[in-house]
Amino acid sequence: MARTSNTFLGLVNLLTLVISLSIISLTLFSPFFIPRSDCQSFLHLPILFFGALLFIISLFGLVGSCCRSTFLLWVYLFVLFFLILGLVSFTVFAFVITNKGVGAVVSNRGYKEYRLGDYSDWLQEHVTQGVTWRSIESCLRDGLVCKSIGGGGGASEFFKKNLSPIQSGCCKPPTSCGYTYQNATYWTVLKTGPASSDVDCQTWSNNQRKLCYGCESCKAGVLQTLKQNWKKLAILNITLTIVLVIVYSIGCCAFRNNRAGYYRYR
Repeated sequence: MARTSNTFLGLVNLLTLVISLSIISLTLFSPFFIPRSDCQSFLHLPILFFGALLFIISLFGLVGSCCRSTFLLWVYLFVLFFLILGLVSFTVFAFVITNKGVGAVVSNRGYKEYRLGDYSDWLQEHVTQGVTWRSIESCLRDGLVCKSIGGGGGASEFFKKNLSPIQSGCCKPPTSCGYTYQNATYWTVLKTGPASSDVDCQTWSNNQRKLCYGCESCKAGVLQTLKQNWKKLAILNITLTIVLVIVYSIGCCAFRNNRAGYYRYR
């Protein structure tokens, strides 16, 4: 039983060691092959930190299981326990802060529109303000998210499109403004001014570098996208947590067997 648990634990940690090295390598060397935008830079350090942490944990688990080192297995289980605790905490946190916010259905439109006030205060404070938002806004411009909509076809065809939350919030003025469609990113202002007092109606610009990137609807679209991604990540974390709990249980067996063997032959 001792040999089986150590062997299986060693194989599992060998696999995670290879995965962690792949994560670190891609994070460090991808800029030499693919220029990194502000979006990728925003995620660069967290991904690198996760890869490094996974490498260290896997190394302790691999050496501890292969050498049957009780001390290294103890360190491995100690760190793994807090990693599992961190994943559980993050998953609960992700579900709590992404619980609010939903798109509003617009009459005779294939897309929804989003309001910043519908989302949690934490998301608004940490994502849509200061340096973080300037980085995201720059990323949206450089990523040409609005050009991907396409300008062909008339207004009726455009209104039927299933725009993403970012395209809906950042690439066009809110429907309540009453602007006239010319193409996907160019709208004619009414002679009497916007039909709504919404601040986004004044922020909108036909300048292709500005559009509605400074609008609250754009920030809301980003938060909606973030919410959707975090929901998926939370589900992935649940799966990963279950796997790590199983690995942790195997590690506990290996640790207990190694400790029993140590006292038996002492």
